[in-house]
Amino acid sequence: MNGGQFMVVMIVAIVMIASIFKAKHKHRGSTGTDWIEQARSEGARDTQALRGEIQQLKERIQVLERVITDERKSIDLDREIERLRDR
Repeated sequence: MNGGQFMVVMIVAIVMIASIFKAKHKHRGSTGTDWIEQARSEGARDTQALRGEIQQLKERIQVLERVITDERKSIDLDREIERLRDR
């Protein structure tokens, strides 16, 4: 095999290897921008989940604030009842 034939064989081999890699990547569904879109959609899902969790925590804080306020009113009411009994 002379130099020219060897060069042709090498070019064909490189093209075949490149085709195999390209087919593997295409089969996985990860073309040039697919992984960027996938990362964005995962980020959007994470953001949505975090927003939902924050909303739940805000609601829980409101309930706790209401309970504390009601307990203070209850304590004040108990004091007022005791004060009226002492008369």
